[in-house]
Amino acid sequence: MRTFMLKLHRYFGLCIALFLVITGLTGAVISWDHELDEWLNPELFDANTAGEPLPSLQLAQRVETAYPEIEVTYFELHHEPGHSQYFLVEPKINPDTNRLYQPGFNQVYVDPVSGDIQGKREWGAVWPITRETFMSFLYKLHFSLHIPEIAGIDHWGVWFLGIIALIWTFDNFVGFYLTLPRRSRREGRPGWIKRWLPAWKIRYTAGADRLNFDLHRAVGLWLWILLFVVAFTAFSLNLYREVFFPAMSLVSDVTPSPFDTRQPSGHHNPITPDLGFSDINSIATDYAAQRGWQEPLGSLWYAREFGLYRAEFFRPDEGHGAGGVGHKALYFDGHSGEYLGDFIPWQGTAADLFVQAQFPIHSGRILGLPGRILISFMGIVVAMLSITGVIIWWRKHKARARRRTRR
Repeated sequence: MRTFMLKLHRYFGLCIALFLVITGLTGAVISWDHELDEWLNPELFDANTAGEPLPSLQLAQRVETAYPEIEVTYFELHHEPGHSQYFLVEPKINPDTNRLYQPGFNQVYVDPVSGDIQGKREWGAVWPITRETFMSFLYKLHFSLHIPEIAGIDHWGVWFLGIIALIWTFDNFVGFYLTLPRRSRREGRPGWIKRWLPAWKIRYTAGADRLNFDLHRAVGLWLWILLFVVAFTAFSLNLYREVFFPAMSLVSDVTPSPFDTRQPSGHHNPITPDLGFSDINSIATDYAAQRGWQEPLGSLWYAREFGLYRAEFFRPDEGHGAGGVGHKALYFDGHSGEYLGDFIPWQGTAADLFVQAQFPIHSGRILGLPGRILISFMGIVVAMLSITGVIIWWRKHKARARRRTRR
């Protein structure tokens, strides 16, 4: 049994090591993506024109007028003093070719007072890597490896890393098992635990090989729970629709969102709504008032592949919402304006809370600033464990080769 588990750990580790190094190091950096992005690109984020900001709906119309080949799909309604207004845009369908335009950008930054466009960029662009695209390049590399669209499907990278995370989750248990010493029938529990204690220690003076092995084993033991949590949440986020949500629905009561009950039309077949942002602005504000929500309407998003709007309610200083789980939200059909459901952070069944917690836990935002620091640290640890594991295999492989040569 132990020999089989050792081989399993070896081959699992070799298969996923490179990808864990990439996702670990990128994860350590993107915990601070917004702060680093602002530092790198002040010309996009800073706006110091004096005066009253224009309404966000009016600014959205200006963006669409300036670039007729695109449509705005997301923006916030709050204005942060000293900062530009950000708009997410997506290409329209070219009537001559019946295919999407290729505008070369998907974000537009506007001075909220003057209405002037400060800049635009392609979030997640593979090449060229510039100051404007560097952070988004790392972010997309972290969850998709930039694997391109194949056969009309642009989720191959997300699915692939989801499978890697699933293997990693299982391998966490295999690795833990291998740290346990063999237990004889005559041996009592105290003696067995005493022989297990060295596995938790790092011997810094026992030579490079031993130090490398101890770092791999001891650090993996001390941080095992955190490693398992990071691996599991990575799997649940990347394979949410395909595996995680259906599996959760089999074992518990999960309240589906409108995204879970609708089949996406595909990236190249966006659904054109009959209602615009101004219509949804009025409808959503009325619904929230009827519910007694005190938070103002903070953002509007049209999900083109699902044909629905999401209206979020939050105050300007609330960032990513309660513990990183997001903000209160209402969903509406893009054609009829029909109310489709809501999202309220940290409410619902136990399964709903578990599902909601996946991203806040994975990003560390559930613990605020200390959590983000911890996740950055864990990203470096994941890369270190992968590298030390490969070194252990390589040294043993060379030793076996030398023995074969002598024989």
